[in-house]
Amino acid sequence: MKSVLKLMAAAAVITSVHVPAQAKDLVVGVSWSNFQEERWKTDEAAIKEALKAAGAKYISADAQTSAAKQLTDIESLISQGANALIVLAQDSGAIGPAIEKAAAEGIPVIGYDRLIENPNTYYITFDNKEVGRLQAKEVFKVKPTGNYVFIKGGSTDPNADFVFSGQMEVLKAAIDSGKIKNVGEAYTDGWKPEIAQKNMEQFLTKNGNKVDAVVSSNDGMAGGVVAALEAQGLAGSVPVSGQDGDKAALNRVALGTQTVSVWKDSRMLGKKAGEVAVALAGGKKISEIPGSTKFKGGAKGVEITSQFLTPQAITKDNLNVVLDAGWISKAELCQGVKPGAVPACK
Repeated sequence: MKSVLKLMAAAAVITSVHVPAQAKDLVVGVSWSNFQEERWKTDEAAIKEALKAAGAKYISADAQTSAAKQLTDIESLISQGANALIVLAQDSGAIGPAIEKAAAEGIPVIGYDRLIENPNTYYITFDNKEVGRLQAKEVFKVKPTGNYVFIKGGSTDPNADFVFSGQMEVLKAAIDSGKIKNVGEAYTDGWKPEIAQKNMEQFLTKNGNKVDAVVSSNDGMAGGVVAALEAQGLAGSVPVSGQDGDKAALNRVALGTQTVSVWKDSRMLGKKAGEVAVALAGGKKISEIPGSTKFKGGAKGVEITSQFLTPQAITKDNLNVVLDAGWISKAELCQGVKPGAVPACK
């Protein structure tokens, strides 16, 4: 019950957005960078629900991790009559011309979960630096000394650096003092699990399997990391972080092969983005969206109107939070877990 109340309290601070009572003529186009990830299906369902509630139409395209395809996808969504765009950017710089085209035609753009450094966009995401802090804190609790590996996100995604900077805020002192040694650090193209696994295998080989902790920046990559560790008989003895609350990752937390998944309730993020898109498509100005703040943390230093939601660390001790929220079923969470091994799987 405490978990549920905590979630309700967190949700209460997010100001709702007033949307037009009748938006049946409005079309919202969503450009996905890599829809094959489990995470985005949850986001899409929440966006669709928000648009349906407002009477707006949903159209979408999947760039399949191709920045070039996403550029044409966005142009196609515009030609299909999108009155507003929600863009999960594969490479925010590469799609710049399409974003400029939307702005020139008066079509509002929401940078969804990934920063697009254009002052005409509205940025909505979870606090990514806090995600990194939470990941590092939980891994550090388990392993305060030793050899650390850092599996970062895609080099073209600003979130990769936001998350990593949060990790470093927590771990820098221990690294500077020599308590922690950085024995491997790599970006992961497209945040792809198979690339993360390959990078992890190389770091294990390079260090003779003497790796004590892995700070992985999301759950998909954590899955690749755990696969590499399992091949060497190390899964469960080396703490591993992630984010997104993927069902497979939460099951790994219950099994003990992943230490933490920083949960970002994407149902809340998707709902918020849908509401903001309808409001902007209906004529509301970016500056009029309630709950907004100014953000200037990108590489170019462009000031963006933004909204940040609060993430939560999920470990074996508080898995009941995601159960109580209906995020995952007990059967999915506890598959293969010895009864009583963790409180949520009694």
